[in-house]
Amino acid sequence: MSGDNPALLELARAVLSEGLICDHCLGRQFAKLSTGTTNRERGAAIRLVLAMIADMGDDELLKSEITLPKRCWVCNGMFEELDSWASRALDRLGNLEYMTFLVGTRMSGLLSENEELLWETTGTDYAEPLKSETNREVGKLMASVTGKEVDFTEPDVVCLLDISHETVSLQIRSLYIYGRYQKLVRGIPQTRWYCRECRGAGCERCNFTGKMYPESVDELISVKVIEAADAADTTFHGAGREDIDARMLGDGRPFILEVNDPKKREIDLKMLETEINEYCGEKVIVTNLRSAEHRMVKELKAAAHDKVYLATIPCAGVNRDTLAWALKDITCEISQRTPVRVLHRRSDLTRMRRVHSTLLESFSESDDSAVIRIECEAGLYVKELISGDGGRTAPSLAGVLGVDVAVTALDVVAVKG
Repeated sequence: MSGDNPALLELARAVLSEGLICDHCLGRQFAKLSTGTTNRERGAAIRLVLAMIADMGDDELLKSEITLPKRCWVCNGMFEELDSWASRALDRLGNLEYMTFLVGTRMSGLLSENEELLWETTGTDYAEPLKSETNREVGKLMASVTGKEVDFTEPDVVCLLDISHETVSLQIRSLYIYGRYQKLVRGIPQTRWYCRECRGAGCERCNFTGKMYPESVDELISVKVIEAADAADTTFHGAGREDIDARMLGDGRPFILEVNDPKKREIDLKMLETEINEYCGEKVIVTNLRSAEHRMVKELKAAAHDKVYLATIPCAGVNRDTLAWALKDITCEISQRTPVRVLHRRSDLTRMRRVHSTLLESFSESDDSAVIRIECEAGLYVKELISGDGGRTAPSLAGVLGVDVAVTALDVVAVKG
C-alpha cells in the first residue's frame, strides 16, 4: 500500500477501527490490490505504514488501533491454529493413496458473521474471503510435509475442514476403469436388480435378500475391484444392456466401472483382470481394462452403439425360402412402440429404428429351429422385431410370415462403435 493514497489509508483506518485484527485479516481486506505477497505480509506492511504516520502525529487512538492484537476478532485466532488443522488433515488422510489434494473449509457461523460485518461496515471491495486464505495456507503446510500437489480441478482427495465441529472429513475422487465384458450364461442381469416390493430392504418376495436376482455382471466384476482399491462400493455404467436371458458374446460390451471412495489408486489392471475372470468362474469375462476419466461416462452413455444379434426362433410350418424372403421385408426402418414388457419402466412412445441387415444363419427342420443374424441400430427391441408385440412393432417377422413367432434364445454377438 502506498502512503500517498488517502482513500486506501482511510479504508485501512476503518478496518482497524472495528477492533483488534491480525495481520492476516488486515492484509486480506486488500488482497485484490496486489500479488506476490501473502496476506500476512501485506497486513504487516499496512500496519507499519500506519504506525509511521501515527508517530508523526498526535493520533493516540490510531496508535492503539495499529497495535498487533493477541486475539483477532475477525478470525478468532484461526491463523494461529493452521499447523493444528494441517496436522488433523494429515492424520485423517492416513495411508490413503493420492497424488493431488485440495483443502476446503466449512466456516462457523460466527466467523462468517464477523467477516460479513467487517465488509458491510468498511465497504471494502478488495477483500479475499477468509475461507479462501484458510484453504490456501493449510494446503501449503500439507504440501510442504507430503510433497503432494494441490489440484483445483480434479484432486484425488478433498480435505474438508469443519471449523464449528473441529473435524476433518474426506471427499475421495472416484476411480474409473474402462473395459469390455462378455456374459456367457443366461439369467444374470447387468446391474443389481433390487426388489420392487421392498426396494432393497428385504422381504418375503425376495427371500429377504433385497434383490430380484442373487448376482449380476456388476456385482461379479466389482468384488475384486473393491478388494484391490480398498473401496466402499462401485457404480456400473454400461454401453446399453442386454436382456437378462440373453448372452453377451463376441468382443463384449463396453463398460466403465466407477470405484467409490478408493483408498488405493495404484492398481495393476492386468492382474486385476486376471483376478476378476478367475473369480467369475466362466460366467463373466472382462477384457481390455484400462484407466478412464469421469467425462467418459457421459460419452459412453450418449454414444449410439449398433448391435449384431443371433436370434433363435421356431420354424414349424415355415420353409427355408419363405423365411429367407421374409427377412428381406424386415430389413428396413422399423416403427416400434414401447414393448409391453418394459412399459412399467419406459415411457409409451413410438420410435423409428433401422435394421441394417439380416441373414439366415441356419435352418434345421429336425430341430424345428432357425438362427437369424440381425444387425440393427441402437435401441431396437429385437424380440419384438420377431414377435410383432401385438402389432406394436411393424413390420415384424411374425407379421410378414402371418404366423406367431417368438425368440427362444438371444445372443448379442457385437456391440459396435
